[in-house]
Amino acid sequence: MLELIAGGSAALEIAHEVSAKGDGAFPLASAALLCPIERPGKYLAIGMNYRKHIEEAERLGLAAPTNQVWFNKQTSCLSGPFDDIVAGVTNSLDYEVELAVIIGRPAKAVLEDEALDYVFGYTVANDLSARDWQRHSTTFTIAKSFDTYGPIGPCIVTADEISDPHALDVRTFVNGELRQSASTSDLLYSIWQQIAYLSAGVTLEPGDILATGTPSGVGVGMSPPQFLKTGDEVRCEIDQIGTIINRVR
Repeated sequence: MLELIAGGSAALEIAHEVSAKGDGAFPLASAALLCPIERPGKYLAIGMNYRKHIEEAERLGLAAPTNQVWFNKQTSCLSGPFDDIVAGVTNSLDYEVELAVIIGRPAKAVLEDEALDYVFGYTVANDLSARDWQRHSTTFTIAKSFDTYGPIGPCIVTADEISDPHALDVRTFVNGELRQSASTSDLLYSIWQQIAYLSAGVTLEPGDILATGTPSGVGVGMSPPQFLKTGDEVRCEIDQIGTIINRVR
């Protein structure tokens, strides 16, 4: 996938031609879907980017951000759309559904109105978090980067397939109970603003993943907090992209 993305429009055209022929097609129902992208150079995520989630965070004593707040997720956390989540050494495992953007070509000092030109596509992400470990440090990196804490998928939908990424409904269900429900129209900073902000200082490269924020309804924000436990099933879905389902063990 990294080679396909780096190949730009010419490589994508070849992929379309091969797909149209249907040679070697395999029934989707019989396939075990893997993580749709290999280790990208960067996996970056923005914090508190939905207004109601900011209100939720303020109730927990966190100050509302005055600018974009970004953190790293180590790419070793990436896993498949239906892989198990291994909780590991935490008693406070939490979920966060997010629209993830896949960068399509090198982006440096990009203007907002040109940002779409640098997007390869979109996927569903669950930005899993060890909330107790998140309090260990002023950075979120370790708490967000445990092995298996980065399921994405079930596919990458190319940018031409989605007319408006700021008009997508996002949802999380835990054991069938709706926990998160919002629209990407509620983003505080748009995808284009995010790309412009990051690329002002950092070159974004083909395959880099940007998680664009999670809405309210996370487990830590409930009263009392409702963290994930062994056997729980977490379903994250975004309209026009698909669904990922991961079980905790």
